[in-house]
Amino acid sequence: MQQAIEHLFQKDSIFKHIIDTYGLPTIPKRPQGFETLVLLILEQQVSIDSAKATFIKIKAHTTCDPITLSVLPDEEFRALGVSRQKTNYIKILAQAVLNKELDIEGLATKSAQQVREELIKLKGIGNWTIDIYLMFCLQEPDLIPLGDIAVINTIKELLDIHDKQEMEIHTEQWSPYRSYATFLLWHYYLKKRKRTIVY
Repeated sequence: MQQAIEHLFQKDSIFKHIIDTYGLPTIPKRPQGFETLVLLILEQQVSIDSAKATFIKIKAHTTCDPITLSVLPDEEFRALGVSRQKTNYIKILAQAVLNKELDIEGLATKSAQQVREELIKLKGIGNWTIDIYLMFCLQEPDLIPLGDIAVINTIKELLDIHDKQEMEIHTEQWSPYRSYATFLLWHYYLKKRKRTIVY
């Protein structure tokens, strides 16, 4: 991590400002596997806390595995607070694992691009979900999820860049440590708002 921070300090003064103001972030890690992908589907476009509460309800109600969730009635998902759309996405994911269209364990042996190509085929799993899985579960060091509202808002605030294409161009200089840059941006976003998130 020290090497990443030194690199980012050289590239952009905002990173020194973030660490001077709020200290070092904890690098979040999540276990690889089906459960984490289910949780990431739940996290799409809602707060992490809200998604986690729903996920805990699912786990208290039933086993969170592909066989069980593929046949769990939609009404039960609804009663647990899962939208119709996300229920559909979870079932598509479960079916893909059961049909051996997706080998989740095998993703760890593939490149970030190969992982993206595998997961993007599944309806309901887009680039944001894939980015978070790669960063949190597979420790991919060089990703910036420019579909993430906190990342976008922090770049707007600290760098006064408002165009997404310009953001892409500017953040290229943070490579090969864009994931670490992202963790710092999230750290700033949460600390400034006095929010604590347990991943």
